[in-house]
Amino acid sequence: MQNNQYALITGATSGIGYELAKLFAADGWNLVIAARSSKELLAVKDELGGHYKVDVIPIAKDLFVPENATALYDEVAAKGITIEVLVNDAGQGQYGEFIDTDLDRELAIIRLNIESLVALTKHFLRDMVARGHGKILNLSSIASKTPGPFQAVYHGTKAFVQSFSETIRNEVKDKGVVVTALLPGPTDTDFFNKAEMQHAKNVQEGKLADPADVAKDGYEALMKGDDKIVSGLKNKIQVGMSNILPDPVVAEQVRKQQEPVDKE
Repeated sequence: MQNNQYALITGATSGIGYELAKLFAADGWNLVIAARSSKELLAVKDELGGHYKVDVIPIAKDLFVPENATALYDEVAAKGITIEVLVNDAGQGQYGEFIDTDLDRELAIIRLNIESLVALTKHFLRDMVARGHGKILNLSSIASKTPGPFQAVYHGTKAFVQSFSETIRNEVKDKGVVVTALLPGPTDTDFFNKAEMQHAKNVQEGKLADPADVAKDGYEALMKGDDKIVSGLKNKIQVGMSNILPDPVVAEQVRKQQEPVDKE
């Protein structure tokens, strides 16, 4: 039981973020949960707080607006809460060939996936280093390891998250802070609906991972202090192959995995 310690989880109302929140609560961690929907946050607060008897503080913030990342930090600080673990889970993608996709939406995704993650990490990491302890779990993806036809911007943002996570881990390795990256593959969450990716081959024909299994992999890796964890054997093999094969070959493989099922 961690009792007085708090974990802050963004994107905590669904998918991998929600499953991570359950794991932390089950181990006795108090939670600060952040997402856009106040209604969904309150539902998770009631569920997890009631079942696991931990303190759950919901804070509604739209992290598509990077300034809200700093506002989230400020609100937590104003409540006198010390965050021992930061989980940067919130993220989105957009499906389609880059020349056809919506630029404004892609720029918003960059702000969410990169700018808000960087801001939250900056604020809470400084506090952790000053205390001499803390943990950060960043939701990366196997997309970080490959070119991503039909998801050019999403793959690009996750490549940033992966490189960023590995870099700051090195910078704070002697300061008592653990930084871990979780790399899932296609997972059974609302991601594909939000990305309008329902007709992609890997969604229609592939076996999507259970978000509870992905969350468990990430949670255990974080608690062990690992640098990263690729969730799932198939994904481990794919990442391993992508490290060996030429990038154009990998890009073509990913294109075939992600192309629309009705594509001629």
